[in-house]
Amino acid sequence: MKKRAPNLRSDMDSFVPKKKKKLIRVYDVNDLFTTEEEPRDEHSTEDENDEEAVASSRNTSHGYHLVRGKMDHGMEDYLVAENRKINGHHLGLYAIFDGHSGRDVAKYLQSHLFDNILSQSEFWKNPKRALKKAYKITDDEILDNIDGSRGGSTAVTAILIDHKRLIVANVGDSRAVLCRNGVVRALSVDHEPEKEKEMVERKGGYVSQMPGNVPRVDGQLAMTRAFGDGRLKEHITCEPDLTSEIIDDDDEFLILASDGLWKVMSNQEVYHCIECLQDAQEASEKLISAALELGSKDDISCIVVIFH
Repeated sequence: MKKRAPNLRSDMDSFVPKKKKKLIRVYDVNDLFTTEEEPRDEHSTEDENDEEAVASSRNTSHGYHLVRGKMDHGMEDYLVAENRKINGHHLGLYAIFDGHSGRDVAKYLQSHLFDNILSQSEFWKNPKRALKKAYKITDDEILDNIDGSRGGSTAVTAILIDHKRLIVANVGDSRAVLCRNGVVRALSVDHEPEKEKEMVERKGGYVSQMPGNVPRVDGQLAMTRAFGDGRLKEHITCEPDLTSEIIDDDDEFLILASDGLWKVMSNQEVYHCIECLQDAQEASEKLISAALELGSKDDISCIVVIFH
């Protein structure tokens, strides 16, 4: 597959959100994440022994790229890659939304999910609870406002606060990885039907696999967690897995991408592809080029954040 021609860049711009109004709620950085966390749930990957965030002099840069695949449908990937300042605090907001059976749900997430997250009063003191609440609120909005909600979408979101505290949440099979000292670690969970078969069956659904195909919930959906998918909602969930990290001097890259990349490249292969690069835009484009050369036929979207 060839890359999209440069004169189609304006089409790509439609996948990046317009600048949003700044929130005006006032918070003290010393109050961040200091209250008691809610009980840990069995699916959470959040580190209970996370250290208190410390001041960081590191800076970040980000780049993004996306291409339409060879599948028999229009482009269904959307992304967010932007910075916001809220009362002196710097937020890096990054997300990949990989739609299926249409683009409407992914497009809605691009425009609304981060606003719903940041409007939660709990976000600054209990981000885990705030993210779960915002994901559920947004899913309810999608089911109510998008006609029939036949389609759905994955979501992997990363929020970087003051260049030092990273919070990642995901549903579906879009993935976020952190590269530290040459070692890559997944910060998200691929919600595949075989992995969560018990959960699906507990909700009254089933997981089946036709010859030559992947396991699917009720024979239809190749993931157990997603936004939308109203017809399957009783048997799946939009509850995200969450993790948080303190960014330190050993961290090199944060990479978010849809499964069009991960189907053909391992986490470590992705790192080795860009480990010598210092330009985030160049890195995002190189990763997608590599995935295309390896035969990826799906839509591919990718965000690279470099810690300087």
